[in-house]
Amino acid sequence: MILTIIIVLFSLVLLTALHELGHFLLARKFGVRVEEFGIGYPPRIFGKKFGQTIYSLNLLPFGAFVRILGDEETDNSQESFSQKTLWQRALILVGGVVSFWLVAVVIFTIIIGVGGIPTAVDDNFAQAGANPFIQILQVAPKSPADLAGIKPGDKIINLRFASEDLQSGKVGEAQGFIASHKGESISLLLKRGDDKEIEVAVVPRVDPPMGEGALGIAMARVVLTKTAWYKAPYKGVEITIAQTKNIPLTLVKAIKSKMQGEKRNDLQFVGPIGLGQIMGQALGQGWGNFLMLIAMISIWMALFNLLPIPALDGGRLLFLGIELVRRKPVNPIIEKRITAVFFFIMIGLMALVSIKDIIKLF
Repeated sequence: MILTIIIVLFSLVLLTALHELGHFLLARKFGVRVEEFGIGYPPRIFGKKFGQTIYSLNLLPFGAFVRILGDEETDNSQESFSQKTLWQRALILVGGVVSFWLVAVVIFTIIIGVGGIPTAVDDNFAQAGANPFIQILQVAPKSPADLAGIKPGDKIINLRFASEDLQSGKVGEAQGFIASHKGESISLLLKRGDDKEIEVAVVPRVDPPMGEGALGIAMARVVLTKTAWYKAPYKGVEITIAQTKNIPLTLVKAIKSKMQGEKRNDLQFVGPIGLGQIMGQALGQGWGNFLMLIAMISIWMALFNLLPIPALDGGRLLFLGIELVRRKPVNPIIEKRITAVFFFIMIGLMALVSIKDIIKLF
């Protein structure tokens, strides 16, 4: 448990540090002085100055930061962010967002070149060398599967009732087996993570809620799609672009159906605690699942940071857009006050969601 927490925290800090590195590299590219590059948040534990920049390790392990000259207050130095051209400032801000996408590209490249990307196929799929398996995608809360300890990402190896065994990689046959034993205790042999096998007993419901099924699971037939190493970077870019397009569409569709009163288990708003819990579960399903989650979080963070909300990179870009139209900067005091208001609103929302996450734990 402690090791899982350490890995999750380290991953989030590393992801944030790479985001800040994007700002750092573009700032240095355009001759802007970076006063500090910090891992974690103050108070400072250790700091060492190289050139004009202090590189620090800080006590609170929840992210990273860069402190750039002229970023928060106007400074007349030639090395100040505020004295650079509008397009240079815009690129410095975008640099952090781009780094999120680059992280996703690298991770997808490694996965598809080494282990393979899980790809859903139908029951008629047949290909030499491919080994399809059934993977559980979702588990409905308080369903028989949830109460039995079945988790998303588990692979179904075997279904058993008395002397009747089903070893099949086809979803239709697994669904038929479950449906034929409603109200009876069946045994599922599952593979969790890279090598852990567990066996659970569960009773399929005779009259399940609409849309959940007898066990309360969504499953798919999956194969691992792998590509040659020299093609992997191109596929990494392709997958990242596809997911960048898919995430907003999926989110809009999910919110729309939620507003129409449809019951959905795939739309959850979580804070840092909930995210950490999801990452811990993914880690329990193996390094491949964990790395894919990190890649998806990177894309989410890239899109989120581009939202035109003050306190985010997208909000800063919005002020630059206003400056472009007005041909003069927004009053720094007004910008600072607006940013502060939205910052505290975001902190408040994060606190509320975190409280909700904590309540779910008990």
